[in-house]
Amino acid sequence: MGRIGLAGVAAVCGALAASPYLLSLSGSSSSLILVYLAQLPLFLAGLWGGINAAALAGLAASIVLLTATNIMGVALFATLNIVPVVLLVRQALLARPTADGGTDWYPPGLLTAWLTGLGLAGIAGTLILLGGPDNLQARTREVLAPALDRLFAENAPDRDELAGLMAMIMPGVVAVSWMIMTVTNGALAQGLLARFGASWRSSPDLAMLTLPLWVPVAFALAAAATAFGGTGRFLGINVIIALGVPFCLAGLAVLHAMARRLPRPAVLLVGFYVLAGLFGWPLLLAILLGLLDASVGVRRRLPALGSIGGRNAG
Repeated sequence: MGRIGLAGVAAVCGALAASPYLLSLSGSSSSLILVYLAQLPLFLAGLWGGINAAALAGLAASIVLLTATNIMGVALFATLNIVPVVLLVRQALLARPTADGGTDWYPPGLLTAWLTGLGLAGIAGTLILLGGPDNLQARTREVLAPALDRLFAENAPDRDELAGLMAMIMPGVVAVSWMIMTVTNGALAQGLLARFGASWRSSPDLAMLTLPLWVPVAFALAAAATAFGGTGRFLGINVIIALGVPFCLAGLAVLHAMARRLPRPAVLLVGFYVLAGLFGWPLLLAILLGLLDASVGVRRRLPALGSIGGRNAG
């Protein structure tokens, strides 16, 4: 496809990415589900046509949004969607030739690390913009007050406790939600493109996902910070919450590696994902498994696995 055709497809993807936000302006509650998938067209453009296509799709989405909102709305959309997608697409499409004539793609562990870094940067940026933990928690209480008023009496003790807890963990919870959204959209885009033979790169092998050293080190530092109270405790708790996503992915990698040792690996994997979808708590086991893998090297005790998605050189 020529440049004009590529630009046209990217523009269509950008318009599709902006559409859920335009629908949300109408007050439609169903549009909130589509907002969760706004990154999908951007990832489709980038993982199919490259970083330039992702950037063009982002530009098209910004222009569409600017006609219905304002520059602040476009800036927020770009911060949450365009910039992260373009950056992650750029990293995902990095590759180098191997000695046997193949291609070594950017490994999934480092992609996860970039995603984690973006999530942590979002927490830090929010704290800076709102003037620190105290102001952030006060703003959170104000936003949550109407919902809590409907659930509790005005002077109910449980109300204040719940408000304090939610204000304490909200930055980490929002970061986790955004990270899961980004992983979901990226995986869906790569899966769809690979299904039709249109993906730029081969799909990463989840079983080969290995987190770089700084992720468990950040977890240890965050856990230590919670012992100091005050700002240190606030930061430590939210960093730990955000790091649940990479450790969950690492735990799923261990699970996939273990499943390959079984005669019918699909039985274990399908059973786990069904339980996770129904109840959620199996994902906590995946986080624990990821922490164990980072500390004692669970996968080092498994047979060697062939790499499909690239080796983690970092």
